[in-house]
Amino acid sequence: MAPKKILLIAGDYAEDYETMVPFQMLQMVGHTVHAVCPDKKAGDRVITAVHDFEGEQTYSEKRGHYFTLNYDFDKVDPEAYDALVIPGGRAPEYLRLNPRVVEIVRHFVEAGKPIAAICHGGQLLAAVDGALQGKRMTAYPAVFNEMRLAGAEIVPPNATFSNAVVDGNLVTAPAWPAHPAWMAAFLQVLGTRIEP
Repeated sequence: MAPKKILLIAGDYAEDYETMVPFQMLQMVGHTVHAVCPDKKAGDRVITAVHDFEGEQTYSEKRGHYFTLNYDFDKVDPEAYDALVIPGGRAPEYLRLNPRVVEIVRHFVEAGKPIAAICHGGQLLAAVDGALQGKRMTAYPAVFNEMRLAGAEIVPPNATFSNAVVDGNLVTAPAWPAHPAWMAAFLQVLGTRIEP
């Protein structure tokens, strides 16, 4: 397996686990991951948010960790990357307003490169015209209507939010409890083999 070069688009109040876990896991198996955020450089930080499911009608949110970016957003050339990771949390709702972020995501969609999106990460995909048209996917239920309006066929999460959905190059999951299924499916789409 040839190591891949993967772009991870983060932002303030991206979900903590959905940012840090894929960043660490993908490096652990030998891939290069560049974590970026608009208007920030390598060494700058974003603050994350911890979302939890504690029995209320929606998730709770707590301030998370600082996450240190390792690449300059202004240096991103999407052609140089093999795949894209879009964490969830609140960051996608404002990142999708940035034309350069949308342009970068559009590149991955149009090139058919592997994309892993979790939770609210689908909001960035919905900001790209046609990106979700006819795609089977899942997300956090709060963004289902947005995904449907963008043309997606929603596969509801299971009771434990631990499922992932693969449609060609797109790997989606509803929330961080799905990390094992989401990352396993993404590694498969990347062609990454892990030997016992």
